[in-house]
Amino acid sequence: MKFLIASDIHGSAYYCRLLAERVKEEDPAKIILLGDLLYHGARNPLPREYSTLGCAELLNGMKDRLLCVRGNCDSEVDTLVLEFPIGAAYCILPLENGRTAVFTHGHELPACLKKGDVLFNGHFHVPAFEERENCTYVNCGSVSIPKENSPHSYLVLEGTSLIWKEVETGEAFLRAEL
Repeated sequence: MKFLIASDIHGSAYYCRLLAERVKEEDPAKIILLGDLLYHGARNPLPREYSTLGCAELLNGMKDRLLCVRGNCDSEVDTLVLEFPIGAAYCILPLENGRTAVFTHGHELPACLKKGDVLFNGHFHVPAFEERENCTYVNCGSVSIPKENSPHSYLVLEGTSLIWKEVETGEAFLRAEL
């Protein structure tokens, strides 16, 4: 099964539109959003074409394929304009290789994380793949406010393959296997 994983849109209608274009091209079974959808956050600059309502409209158009977790910038008021749930702190899915994927925003670690699990998050805005003592750590980067000179990015998970891609072009820049 093919998943498109993205995080930290932070209300950028510009980058949300580009992400919607990538979704059409990739045609994933599910889109997993790892939080910080609408609000830019007090420590972040305003992203390009900041429009929380514009982002909500684009995301609502994909609601049938969305699985979302709450980020530290997501609030209860966001549920007034979003037509899909964003209240869960984490989401757990089985992977094709028998491992378990735990999806969270990244500002809090879920207590359910076990040795051998694959932890997916955003929050830090930097793409990453690391084997850690208790899990494999995967960060999809940020759609609208990347940090540490990383590209505006999303992640494709298909089977056991991970491919990080640039939001603007859809071109791959990093690959890994689970």
